[in-house]
Amino acid sequence: MSFRTLIEPVYYRILRNSITHIPSHIAIIQDGNRRYAKEHGLHDGYGHRQGADTTETMLDWAREFGIKHITLYAFSTENFKRSDGELKELFALFKDRFIKVLSDERVHNNKIRVRMVGDRSLLPEDLLKCIEDAEEATKEYSNHFLNVAVAYGGRNEIVHAARRLVQRVKDGELTPGEITPAMVEANLYGGLGLPPVDLIIRTGNDYRTSNFLPWLANGNESSVYFCAPYWPQFRKIDLLRAIRVFDQRCSGAKSPCT
Repeated sequence: MSFRTLIEPVYYRILRNSITHIPSHIAIIQDGNRRYAKEHGLHDGYGHRQGADTTETMLDWAREFGIKHITLYAFSTENFKRSDGELKELFALFKDRFIKVLSDERVHNNKIRVRMVGDRSLLPEDLLKCIEDAEEATKEYSNHFLNVAVAYGGRNEIVHAARRLVQRVKDGELTPGEITPAMVEANLYGGLGLPPVDLIIRTGNDYRTSNFLPWLANGNESSVYFCAPYWPQFRKIDLLRAIRVFDQRCSGAKSPCT
């Protein structure tokens, strides 16, 4: 047994006991699936499947820590540039996981509401149907919220919100001077009413937030945690280290975090 194996449980307990503030809303950029597969000499699809498994496990950890909202950056508008073969694999994986929501006891026992964030018009009809079925099956739940960003781009989202407001002006429902930040926010993310992001996590040793939830994250000055492990390698202790970044910010804030 390695020294790391021996010491890590002790370090975990010390770290967990040192944290007093838990974020309500965490947004995660799940980066590194393809690089993980490449390092193992395997196809991209292997990395994506391993990453999906990590996501399910991570949701259990988040629930254990008392995190109410999780938003996952699963597929960006830029990802449509990938090869047809990879897109086919990804869409099949998304369908499988959304279908799984219907029978997953963890979802129903813990009252987890599953929702999509993104441009639905860009998705294949069969995938969109699976997403809508998962949303319908969990629409009455409110203990926890899992928001999956698919066909999502932050600038694209703001453009869509602007179009909705412009149309309301054209229809005579309001004047330009009546448009407020709260009104813009109400027209973002399909009107889901997502709360401000407290913490962004990005794996894969890449130091960018990649156009992810710019209004709710950058506008809220959320904490950001970048880490080296590829998403399939992400561990519970990595999540706790990310939460510590949020906790440290709260501890040093003039007004306490909620």
